[in-house]
Amino acid sequence: MKLIGQLLSGSVISLEVFFLTLIMSLPLGFLVALGRMSKVKVVRVLVDTYIQIMRGTPLLLQLLFFYFAPFYIFNASLPRFASAILAFVLNYAAYFGEIYRSGLQALDVGQKEAAKVLGFSKSYTFFHIVLPQVVKNVLPSVGNEVVTLVKDTALASTIGVVELFRLAQTASSREFSTMPIFIAGVFYFIMNYLVSRVFDILESKMQY
Repeated sequence: MKLIGQLLSGSVISLEVFFLTLIMSLPLGFLVALGRMSKVKVVRVLVDTYIQIMRGTPLLLQLLFFYFAPFYIFNASLPRFASAILAFVLNYAAYFGEIYRSGLQALDVGQKEAAKVLGFSKSYTFFHIVLPQVVKNVLPSVGNEVVTLVKDTALASTIGVVELFRLAQTASSREFSTMPIFIAGVFYFIMNYLVSRVFDILESKMQY
């Protein structure tokens, strides 16, 4: 029971990483998508470079960079947890940005033109015509990324964040048993199952 209690406390940290990443990366991803579609070439090139770096390098490497780089560049260091959140948010915002961009570009331009002819404002057109369709189109892809995020929270352990997987590793070494690792795997499965069910429900609600 003591082991379960320890792993539960680690799960709380994993959930904090998960929810903070979602809360910040989902809206940031939308800004990334707009920047990627910008008519200003400088903005478009900068955003595209950022996306290429985030998607072209391992998240593990990014975690190490944001934890160690500030010390060598500014002679100051970020707390482990803050470094992990920064790396996760910037990484996932790049993926969400590309997902949003594909959803926005998949819409028929004629719908915006028809809304303009009907006298709808740009804000009304976006929130009542464009956005609902984008959400429906990108929901499955966003769901896949969110499921991946649940598992990726284990990578935070590489810079010393004491989350679920790190506690399981410590307990496994202390007890000379792989059982804590298997129990942690069950915890991850339960979290992923709940996330998958939430997105299944959302997708069914969007089948209008």
